[in-house]
Order: sequence, then structure tokens, then C-alpha cells
Amino acid sequence: MTSIVAFEALPHLGVRRTLWLQKLFPYDKFREDAVAQATSDPPWLSLPAEVATVIRPVVTDIVEAIIEGIPRDVPVYAMPMEGRFGQGVRQGVTVALNRFLDLPGTRLPALSEDGKWVYESLGRGEVRSGRSLESLLAAYRYGARVTFRAISRTVDVSQLAPDVLLSLGESLFAYIDELSAASAQGYAQEQSERAGEQQRLRGELLEMILRGDSSDGGVARLAAAVGWTLPEVVVVALVPFPHVEGLRAGLGPEGLVAERGTDVVIVYPFGSQPSRRRELDRALRGRPAIVGPARPWQQAGESLHLATSAGAHGVGTPEGGAGGVAPVWVEDHLAELVVHAEPLATAELARTRLAPLDGLRPAVRERLTETLLSWLRHQGQRAPIAEELFVHQQTVGYRVAQLKELFGEMLDDPEARFELELVLRAGHR
Repeated sequence: MTSIVAFEALPHLGVRRTLWLQKLFPYDKFREDAVAQATSDPPWLSLPAEVATVIRPVVTDIVEAIIEGIPRDVPVYAMPMEGRFGQGVRQGVTVALNRFLDLPGTRLPALSEDGKWVYESLGRGEVRSGRSLESLLAAYRYGARVTFRAISRTVDVSQLAPDVLLSLGESLFAYIDELSAASAQGYAQEQSERAGEQQRLRGELLEMILRGDSSDGGVARLAAAVGWTLPEVVVVALVPFPHVEGLRAGLGPEGLVAERGTDVVIVYPFGSQPSRRRELDRALRGRPAIVGPARPWQQAGESLHLATSAGAHGVGTPEGGAGGVAPVWVEDHLAELVVHAEPLATAELARTRLAPLDGLRPAVRERLTETLLSWLRHQGQRAPIAEELFVHQQTVGYRVAQLKELFGEMLDDPEARFELELVLRAGHR
């Protein structure tokens, strides 16, 4: 009786078979032999075939006992065993018992191909029903306990040798392992397929938004189907392929992501709150991303166009810092984008406006153009110029004096100052 109780507990404990060998049979030599056998032949090889012969007539009773007890032992299944659910459970239990009774005295695998399909399907069904896999595995363990009790009542286990009794308990446990593995595989496959389909639909939604498809409500319907709240305003960002690892996880469910050419395109909800920019900054940090300006989602294609144009013209330089490379926001570089749109015209304007610097040594010219841009940007205020250039204010004064000598009245002309800043911001030196 002690052995029977111990074996009834084994499938429920969820421990490795070698561990229960050690607990039930503390004799080292016997344990070594048993473990060696467990790692070669299946445990049911040493079971007498008579066990199956005696049990088969009461299979129906065992199935009913399991069906009746599962809702009590596994609360999540506390529902009428009717309809497709009840049929599936009954089929699974019946197939499992009949297959187990085919195994004693053989080297057959635990599951046939058809049986494996049944238990993979049960695992898939748990995903579709929104349940965790643990509920199904708990039902398997309960079925193993009921089966062992039925065998102990039908077969005179007191007449069985210890090694046969051990094989019986181990066979049940090994069999439940195989059922569980098949269901886990089905569960994982269903999750993977669902994730792939969800990702495909989200990519389709992104493309519809970029096309501005808003006439028949298709965008709103697809957004609802994938559980994405359609925002009023979005930004579109580009990230080159070598830098996309972990991107979806960083963006979270709010970000729509799809591959386009050599880039990944992102559509991200964007309101007027500064927090939205900070959130996207954090998600994109460490990647050379370009973020287009905010637009109503129907005009998301414009945000993509400006981000693409900025990338093509090399507008904006990703800034490094303690957190790594930060994304370039096109809205901060619109003037640069404008001047880069006509590079020949900008170059001609640069030759005209920067002509006073011709003839200077390259190092001197570089220092003076750097100072001139800072002077234009800060409207001649020495303190911020010195801070930006990391020089003393007296040095700023000396360089500005040189510039005024070279450019003369040009620096007093608002139009000339605008054009000078334009070409310097475009990178001309």
C-alpha cells in the first residue's frame, strides 16, 4: 500500500524519474541498475503484457472517472463536458488510455503519429481558449493518478515484483511526459503562428496608413482587428536594418513596424505631449534613426517622405551621449533639409557669400567659419559663443574682429546674414 500511495503521487510531483528512483529505492546498486535501464529501453518494456489485457475491459469506466474528476481537480475546466470541448477531452483521454495499454512489453514510442497530432491539437486549443498550458498539464497528471488507482484495484499489485511496480509507475510518468511535450509543442506552434499573423496584419495596417487609405474605413477596421488604437497624429521613423534588433520590444504594442527596402519603417502615435517624444527617444536610442515630423495619420506619407529625404541628404548628425546615439528629429533640421534640397544652388550661394575667406589657410578658415556660424546663431552674444566653442570671450572678440574686417558691411545686412547662416548650416566652409 505504501508503494501504491507513493506511485500515485509521482506524476503530481513533477520531479525527474531518477530522483524518485533514489527516494523509493535507496540501495545504491539497485538504483544504478534502474537508472541505467531507464536511460536505454522504455520503462514499459519490462511491464507484463497481462496488465493491458486485464485493464482493457474497464477502459470506459476509467475514462468516465477521469472526465468526471477533471473539473474538480482543475478548476479552470469546471464546465459541462459537452460540445467540442467535451468531445476533445473525451477523445484525448480515450486515445491516451488505449495507447498506454498498447505499450507493455514493447519498445513502441509513447505516441503514434495520430496520437501526437491529438495532443498537439489539445495544446493549440488551450491558446485559442485563452488558457495557460499548465491547466492542461494538470489534467494529464490527474488522469495518471486515476489510471494508477484503477490499475491497483484491478491488478493484484501485491503479487508484483518491486521492479515491475517501479516500471508501472515510471511508465505512467514517462507517458505523461510525452503527452505533455506534444501539447507544449502544439501550444508553442499556435502561439508562434498567431504572433506571425498578428505581425502580418500590423504590417498591412502600417502600409494602409502610409498610403492614406481613409475613404472606406478600412484602416479603422483593421486597427480594431489587431487591437491598435488609431491615433489622430503619428510620426514615421526610419531605422537601418543593422540596428533593428529588439526594436519591436522597445517600442511596445503602440509602434507599428514593417520592413521596407534596407530600412525598417515605424508608425508611432504622437500627440502634443512632450512625453511622447521622450518615450520614442528612449525606444530609438542607440540606433541611427530618423524621425519625420508629426502629421495626422491620413498624412503619414508626408512624414515618411521628409524622413526619407533627410536621410538621403545626410541631414542631421546623430548625437552621442551617455545613452548612446540619439535619433535625428527632422523637425529640428527643416532649414538644413531645405538647403540640401537644391545642393547646386546652395553651393553657388556659398561661393559668393564665403568669398572673403578665400586665400586663408585651411585651419584659420575653419576657425573663423565656426566662429561666424556661432556668432550668427547667438546674435553676437559673446558668452554663449565662448561656451559653445570652448574658448575665452576675449578669443571670441578677437575672431569677430577678424570677421568684421573680412566681411565688412555684409555682416550688417540682414539678408546677407541670413544667407551666410544658411550656407554654413548646410556644411559649407
